[in-house]
Amino acid sequence: MFRRFLPLFAAFSLVLWAFGISPAAAQLFETKATQAYMIDADTGTVLFSKDADASIQPASLAKLMTMEVTFNAIKSGRLKLDDTFVVSEHAWRTGGAPSGTSTMFAALKSAIRLEDLIQGVAVQAANDGCIIIAEGMAGSEANFALQMTERARQIGLTASTFVNATGLPADGQKTSVKDLTNLALRLWRDYPDFYRYFGQKEFTWNKIRQLNRNPLLSTDIGGDGLAVGASEENGFGIVGSIAKDGKRVIAAMSGLANDRERAEEARKLLEWGLRSFQKSEIFARDEIVGEAEVFGGEKSGVALKAKGPVDIFLPITNRDRLTARIVYNGPLPAPVEEGQPVGALKVWIGDTLSQETPLYAAESVGVGSLPRRALDAVEELAIGWLR
Repeated sequence: MFRRFLPLFAAFSLVLWAFGISPAAAQLFETKATQAYMIDADTGTVLFSKDADASIQPASLAKLMTMEVTFNAIKSGRLKLDDTFVVSEHAWRTGGAPSGTSTMFAALKSAIRLEDLIQGVAVQAANDGCIIIAEGMAGSEANFALQMTERARQIGLTASTFVNATGLPADGQKTSVKDLTNLALRLWRDYPDFYRYFGQKEFTWNKIRQLNRNPLLSTDIGGDGLAVGASEENGFGIVGSIAKDGKRVIAAMSGLANDRERAEEARKLLEWGLRSFQKSEIFARDEIVGEAEVFGGEKSGVALKAKGPVDIFLPITNRDRLTARIVYNGPLPAPVEEGQPVGALKVWIGDTLSQETPLYAAESVGVGSLPRRALDAVEELAIGWLR
């Protein structure tokens, strides 16, 4: 089978023409970040991507994975917010007051409620809080890190490997801004009861008041999460989310020069994401999207449709930067059954693959007559190599 780029059906071509859509061009937005990735939270549509699959050190952004594992354990009933964990010497020395790192100042051998530990991590990026949770859940931080990586694979974070629960420098620890954005999306979608901790502006525990380090929370743009981090190798990074007027965008950025640049670039990207796209329905439920070629069938093609309506996000001021194609491996050998997965409608914004909607056969196509199959075979021998 060969990958085919099929011209869109006439009806779709008219839709695209009406929107002024033409071949892909450069990015619609510029950022100082070395890596960046942004999505619409409701649909997962990619609104911006810059070197999003590059491997980076997660630094404190790894704590988002620690929280996902913790939230998942609570949701499944294995843990409760009122459970208590004891502070080991390793947690105290590595992440507590003696460490000189971000900490909630947990006292050695004290017992702390899980909810307080979660707030310490989400608000203060507390390294001791992460290690205490890790040891309480898995016996050791190293074993918990293995669970983090295993869980990352389960939820589709293929570029992420974790060596500890904190994000402190360690060989072999890596992620990508694409993985971090998708992780943030999962935290928002799957754990609405716990996501609120990331938007908590301050936390006072054991008579110590500490402020959230996320600069988006002190702005008026609707920021409510999630985390910041910095490493020598990849500079300053952030995973941020803002919501306004019923829309939410989530982004991860890395490679920024300092905390001021991080705050400015995150705000600019997220605000641009909120205001620069318009959601439009281009195909109603059960409407035919296009056609795929069939080999050896009673018909030469089969109509395609999506499972439901097809929406696309159009750049409001740069609609000439959007392209769309039906992509499938073909021609499809007969017979083709109605409902059979065939390919996808792919939409690009600039040079970024923004959306991918699965397409299915809208009808059945049986095996054709012997002369028909012979004709198709001759045609395939003549022009198949050109695909």
